Amino acid sequence: MTAATRGSQEAMLGQHAPLAHAVIEIVGHPFRVIWTPEDGAVRAAGFATAADPTADSLVERLARLDPALAARGLAAAPDPAGPIGDALRAYAAGDTEAVDAIHVAQPETPFRGEVWRALRGVAAGEAVTYTELAGRAGRPTAVRAAASGCANNLVALIVPCHRIVRTDGGLGGYLFGVDIKERLLRHEGAIG
Repeated sequence: MTAATRGSQEAMLGQHAPLAHAVIEIVGHPFRVIWTPEDGAVRAAGFATAADPTADSLVERLARLDPALAARGLAAAPDPAGPIGDALRAYAAGDTEAVDAIHVAQPETPFRGEVWRALRGVAAGEAVTYTELAGRAGRPTAVRAAASGCANNLVALIVPCHRIVRTDGGLGGYLFGVDIKERLLRHEGAIG
């Protein structure tokens, strides 16, 4: 067997391995992250809440959007070591740009993909309106579609939908609660 064949077989096996996961404390709340071990791409991420203390809803949301990927299940034990855990711990410790280099992948429509790429362009310490986000995504009149892109973002924090606020200055909604959104914006220096 050649090295190329062996590498190809290992890659195929990796695509069926359980998904890696970890929980890292960020702004006083457990943050769960799920990724594919074969490419290190984060596939789902979000905060535990009182209604969802182990953030199991992430797996449910992933199953709705990518059933085949979710069918792989989660690895038996969390894996907080490695570059993803390191970047999240650095973010929690104050290096708010540490998550910028984390590779992400989620099922997307063309415009949602543009919204998510525009979100990644919103720097830590900055908050923009849904209207500004729509413009950054290339469709300035598609404000509701941009908001829908935020609501359907499966990779919270790393694709920073928490950095989007209402035009009137209000924080707007956040899947994991406005309290966590406010804490994230304070942590990043976007609000006093």
